[in-house]
Amino acid sequence: MLKQSDISRIYFLGIGGIGMSAIARYFNEKGATVSGYDKSRTSLTIKLEEEGMTIHYIDSVELVDKQAQIVIYTPAIKTDNKEYVFFLQNNYTLLKRSEILGMITEDTFNICIAGTHGKTTISTMIGHILRDSKYGCNAFLGGISQNYETNFWSSENKVSVVEADEYDRSFLKLKPNVAIISSMDSDHLEIYGDKAGVVQGFMDFVKCIKKEGLLIYKYGLQVPDKLTGSRQLSYSLQDTAADAYAGNISITNGCYSFDVFHCGKIIKNIILRMGGMHNVENAVAAVSAALSIDIDEDLIRKALGTFKGIIRRFQNIGAPSDIHEEENLHTRPVFIDDYAHHPSELTALINGVRDLYPGRECVIIFQPHLFSRTKAFASEFAGALDLADRVILLPIYPARETAIPGITSEIILNEMKLRHKYLMSISELLNSLKDNKNTSVVVTAGAGDIDQLVEPIRQIIFKKAKLNND
Repeated sequence: MLKQSDISRIYFLGIGGIGMSAIARYFNEKGATVSGYDKSRTSLTIKLEEEGMTIHYIDSVELVDKQAQIVIYTPAIKTDNKEYVFFLQNNYTLLKRSEILGMITEDTFNICIAGTHGKTTISTMIGHILRDSKYGCNAFLGGISQNYETNFWSSENKVSVVEADEYDRSFLKLKPNVAIISSMDSDHLEIYGDKAGVVQGFMDFVKCIKKEGLLIYKYGLQVPDKLTGSRQLSYSLQDTAADAYAGNISITNGCYSFDVFHCGKIIKNIILRMGGMHNVENAVAAVSAALSIDIDEDLIRKALGTFKGIIRRFQNIGAPSDIHEEENLHTRPVFIDDYAHHPSELTALINGVRDLYPGRECVIIFQPHLFSRTKAFASEFAGALDLADRVILLPIYPARETAIPGITSEIILNEMKLRHKYLMSISELLNSLKDNKNTSVVVTAGAGDIDQLVEPIRQIIFKKAKLNND
């Protein structure tokens, strides 16, 4: 088997995926020739091209790198993809993203963050703490850090911070020294079958922890009572029965101030400039991981105070550069973009908006992701969206799936009790926003291509506000 250190030419099928692109960046930084295919050109693939990688967007055998020593593919790639079939039939070394990530991190100290939600934020927080404190790490993230505008960075320190993806049981290829589990909600039921299957998948992940390792888990989750040769630590938002939790939480100008109580120690006056109480809880997990490797509490506090967040994770979208935002926090437009695509994530998102902007109308624009997820959780999505004041549903984003007869966004709409609920096309949505109130908090949510609407929506919201103020 080829060692990762010997790879000088590598090809990616689905290079534009958030997890795939981090690995592509890793090999590109190592000096390997990196190329690949993706179905569409995005801001991320453009960045990869600017960094020196060759990418094409047509499924064509003529365009592949036939000299590649190894081919990495995403589980989302379809089995009838022409390039995939070519590599398979011609006996190329084909590895899933999870397999190459396991190979890369085989000889490093690994902090692996898993969970059906929360893992991207916790991973990025930990990576930032280690980088800002000069401890150093290799970071493989599932989101773009706003501090560094990338989802990968490297270090001479042989420590890796890895987002451990449960989809396709990918996280079972990792060997954590420190494992974090933030949540185990029902999701990816096409892989796991039911909630019990999801829980068992995470239990199998726990078994991957190295001897003398540490499991950090959200208090209340089902975890093994004892881990042979390993330690356990629980965390919570505010439950004092957990080993680590937050206290003395206050909100000032959209920022959270709080203390972290950790195994008898108190780290005071942490500032988090990221919305949502769930992100305070994520910070408790990140602090726990940092303390487990003996990072000084003053350095942890400083790092979290400079943490800008992750693109599409409760991201506050400011005004365009040609528009000056009003100073009045209570009347200027607010626009938040988030990756939330599960009912639990939507609930946390809307509650976070309510916390930060009490009394403001909350308008949610939601694009359901996957037909199978919409079918499985229509009632739960409806319950979460009912927490808003006004909801606009877009058509389902199919991603890797083919349509399921009878499954559309309308089944969520029909389950909702909210009075102000609408099913719209993109053009109808943009027209409707021209009548949006300046005092509303507008939130876009979803894991599909709804991010492509952020700029058009931003232009409408803030330019309308400017006209009203002139």
